[in-house]
Amino acid sequence: MTASPDRIIRVLVAKPGLDGHDRGAKVVARGLRDAGFEVIYTGLHQTPEMVVSAAMQEDVDVVGLSILSGAHVPLVTAVRELMVKQGLETPIFVGGIIPDDDAQLLLSQGVAAVFGPGSSIGDIVTKIKALA
Repeated sequence: MTASPDRIIRVLVAKPGLDGHDRGAKVVARGLRDAGFEVIYTGLHQTPEMVVSAAMQEDVDVVGLSILSGAHVPLVTAVRELMVKQGLETPIFVGGIIPDDDAQLLLSQGVAAVFGPGSSIGDIVTKIKALA
């Protein structure tokens, strides 16, 4: 699905798990806002249930998960399973320090994109526009 030029894309940026580092998520959120997206940032220490609830309540077009704790596979899996259970087909992108093998696993499980350190905001914006 491609967003119409007059529609503002709504993106949820979430920090699931016990990861206490959110600088990268805030940088991405700010970059997405600067690119014209409406961004909802959930803050730190979100459970998968909280992330999915926020995605539903905010009626977002894309969910971005920022995970630096090393728990990316179980957290993303839990979020995806809850989204499926709720009937949400919202694309997910993941950012963080994610080994290539884990990134490939997440992509094979239906994650739309994985962005590691050094990814450009431009690349993230382009991908989100394609997803929304």
